[in-house]
Amino acid sequence: MHFESFFRYLEFEKRYSSHTITSYKNDIEQFCAFLTQYEINNPAEVTHPIIRSWMVELMDNKQSSATINRKLSTLRTYFKFLYRESFINSNPVLKAQAPKKEKRLPVVVEEVSMEQLLNNVDFGEGFSGTRDKLIVEMFYQTGIRLSELINLNHADVDFFNLTIKVLGKRNKERMIPITKSFGSLISDYVIVKKSEGFDNNSGCLFVTNKGEQLYPKYVYNLVNNCLTHVATIKKKSPHVLRHSFATHLLNKGAELNAIKELLGHSSLAATQVYTHNTTERLKSIYKQAHPRA
Repeated sequence: MHFESFFRYLEFEKRYSSHTITSYKNDIEQFCAFLTQYEINNPAEVTHPIIRSWMVELMDNKQSSATINRKLSTLRTYFKFLYRESFINSNPVLKAQAPKKEKRLPVVVEEVSMEQLLNNVDFGEGFSGTRDKLIVEMFYQTGIRLSELINLNHADVDFFNLTIKVLGKRNKERMIPITKSFGSLISDYVIVKKSEGFDNNSGCLFVTNKGEQLYPKYVYNLVNNCLTHVATIKKKSPHVLRHSFATHLLNKGAELNAIKELLGHSSLAATQVYTHNTTERLKSIYKQAHPRA
């Protein structure tokens, strides 16, 4: 099925992250498992009706339209590669139509709840407490992604110019400005990290209590537990803090293009989803406050 060639293409030509490539592998493995009922081992034997049948099965299994669209996008990239490399004579995905995505507004934490979390919640003492609070602050003050936070190095923080260099999707760099007070928080953390012996010269900004690079599950659980103290929303993830960062900036009058650059979005369309949250908020305020509403 030419998997190794395809994954090398994703890594070295498309320059996708290891996380994205893993996602592609999982999608293709699931598709190949579906193909076993047709006894197909050659991608040239895959037809449009087979792909459509897989999509129907995903729908029957209550997969969301967003998930199905992502899996279909994986197949599009895969079969486009096979066709380009002349491994197949026709592309069976060309006629496949993606299901319409449900319109879901980003889940955000209220500003007052974030203030309560960062000002009143006890994160603990010493290195671990300082680190954990800084992680939450980092998400909310920069809008950084989980993978981007984990891969931050000491050298990425410019204390003089008050910026953080972030390596985003497809190895695209961006500079995020930070406040002087937030720069001081990072500096305090670095001092505690070194004084308590957690600076193992790896270069990683955030490390575990063993001095090793932080891992996604720890960060996810940390954020989930912290948000439990101040929010009743069902989803409590690092990405919710990213959504909150963008929404609160927009609520305070920030330009959409500026938010796009801060988030590292490749197109303005991805950023425009946050305008819906602001619109819904205005509608709610109008209904509550206007005498004729």
